[in-house]
Amino acid sequence: MDLLVLLLGIILLLVLIIKFKINTFVSLVITAILVGIGLGMPLPDVATSVQAGIGGQLGELSIVFGFGAMLGRLVADAGGAYRISHTLIEKFGKKRLQMAIVLASFIIGIALFFEVGMVLLVPIVFAIAMEAGVPILYLGIPMAAALSVTHGFLPPHPAPTAITAALGANAGHVLLYGIIVAIPSVIVAGPIFTRVARKLVPDAFNRKGNLKALGKQKEFKLEETPGFGVSVLTSLFPVILMAITTIYQMSFNGGALPKNPSTLDSIIAFIGTPAISMTISLFVAMYTMGWARRIQTPEIMKTLEDAIKSIAMLLLVIGGGGAFKQILIDGGVGDAVTKLFSGVSMSPLILGWLIAVVLRIALGSATVASLTAAGLVLPLMKSAGVDPSLMVLAIGAGSLAASHVNDAGFWMFKEYFDLSVKETLSTWTVLETIISVVGLVIVLALSLVV
Repeated sequence: MDLLVLLLGIILLLVLIIKFKINTFVSLVITAILVGIGLGMPLPDVATSVQAGIGGQLGELSIVFGFGAMLGRLVADAGGAYRISHTLIEKFGKKRLQMAIVLASFIIGIALFFEVGMVLLVPIVFAIAMEAGVPILYLGIPMAAALSVTHGFLPPHPAPTAITAALGANAGHVLLYGIIVAIPSVIVAGPIFTRVARKLVPDAFNRKGNLKALGKQKEFKLEETPGFGVSVLTSLFPVILMAITTIYQMSFNGGALPKNPSTLDSIIAFIGTPAISMTISLFVAMYTMGWARRIQTPEIMKTLEDAIKSIAMLLLVIGGGGAFKQILIDGGVGDAVTKLFSGVSMSPLILGWLIAVVLRIALGSATVASLTAAGLVLPLMKSAGVDPSLMVLAIGAGSLAASHVNDAGFWMFKEYFDLSVKETLSTWTVLETIISVVGLVIVLALSLVV
């Protein structure tokens, strides 16, 4: 009965978002309330679960996402992302343009949310493709693959950070394992898949792109942008801090903070938490991309305000996903899933991936699919003794699969590269699915040694 209510709830969520075009946050809250009632929860408990779900989800994440968006916007508005791209392409040369684009997109993708990274990188990709005399899609596919893997696997991005918190995983371990998963995923879905796609849909590689879809573009003079080293350092600063903590703890403390930590243990653990690493990194970015370049404080603050406006709805959607997840847990759906699969000899990691795939195909949003899947597999993960960090990545991989017409990323890729729906399905949808499958394979391989 509980699973039937869940199924009806997901169908309702789909109908509200796709057919009636209701805002995703509003749809999630309505669905969460109705599912809670359908599960027989007392009405006051439904309200409490919704509030707890939203509050619990956005507690630490509001700082991570808010400061992350600010950091990314500071780097972008100062021309740091422009400098990173052009320097790498100049160093790699025409023969290795794809790898230059992958590396640039990967670095920029860590600092920027997917949509912002896409808007920022597409004009650069267009200009470089025209200068080098190669098809725009030849560079566009590797760019999209690199942005997708950072979005799906690496904190401080919304989905991996949110499910890291939901499953109680170690953010540093998720980051470390996520990089291991991301590298082969982007190589297969980017440069290698491009060769196959060129044979499957040759007409798509003749397109000239559609820069008008991006609106007015900010233009930079290379000599006026921040240096390459400081731009990369600023973009990767939160990752560096989390990596320092993870490497230190794995080297000296068995991967965790000891019961009686020394002062150094405490400081290292402190700077490696996502909220603190983003706070420190934001101040570094304000200096390197702002004050050090003699930009006045009011102008820096305006950049920060614009950044928050761009992610306000995303924060609410994540909160709504948290409400739905909490209802599923409190209403006993997670336990029902555990009982359903208790006799099935399927790896919990594959199950988490599979649930995320189904939800991704149904709902479109990778973040919502991740959070819902996390709520369903949490009891199963605990009973099976699975490493939470690997479950985060398995769900993250599943949440990227089969992006199609109900996903905003699908339409962005279609419009920017001036493709037909069929060509977008043959390129974008396939590359997202390749990342998902390769990601799962690497996670399963890691589970044998971790």
